[in-house]
Amino acid sequence: MVQGILFLCCFCLMAQQETETPKGLDPKEESIVKIASLTAQGELDRLALELAVGLDNGLSVNEIKEVIVHLYAYGGFPRSIRGLQTFLDVLEDRKNKGITDNWGKEASPIKDTRSKYDRGVETLEELILAKMDGPKPGYQQFSPEIDVFLKEHLFADLFERDVLTYQQRELTTISVIASLGGLDPMLRSHLSISMNMGLTPNELNGFVDLIATTAGEKKAADARGVLKKVLEAR
Repeated sequence: MVQGILFLCCFCLMAQQETETPKGLDPKEESIVKIASLTAQGELDRLALELAVGLDNGLSVNEIKEVIVHLYAYGGFPRSIRGLQTFLDVLEDRKNKGITDNWGKEASPIKDTRSKYDRGVETLEELILAKMDGPKPGYQQFSPEIDVFLKEHLFADLFERDVLTYQQRELTTISVIASLGGLDPMLRSHLSISMNMGLTPNELNGFVDLIATTAGEKKAADARGVLKKVLEAR
């Protein structure tokens, strides 16, 4: 009888531990990381393979296109355009093979009539979970123009496009920043925003593991060090 009770307790404990095991990134999220990372680095041959995997994993054509468009804000137009050109080649190849890919939804029209700057500020406040009513950072005081460009374009024009969620956009962003390297302050900020948007420590550790496969162990180790500090601060 006692042995039976002990066995039942152990079974229940194991079941509880299994249900409490934090999940990692799902296949679609893994594809976002790899596509963003490889595009940012200009690794076009590897990118072509991962673009096909992303489609097979359930990402729509428009979602992948949006990932590649979004990352130009962090990796530059040349990388983004080369990524789009590579994606066109992949789609044409798949079409010739008789594969019909899901294009998914288009971005919804923006009906908000406020200025783009005000909308961008609101979006940024939602991302950082704080009001933007304090003194501006030194670089924004030095260059007010870049503050306007960030608010109006990045956080209004791009983030308002609902093809991707905020979480997916942040996953794209940290993938680009970690792959470029040498951008620890920005990576730290966006890792924190990623957690604000619902990404878990386990998912972010999974993200770093993927960066090791796309950008190398050195950049992954740097990203893991930044993530460690972010987790400790929270």
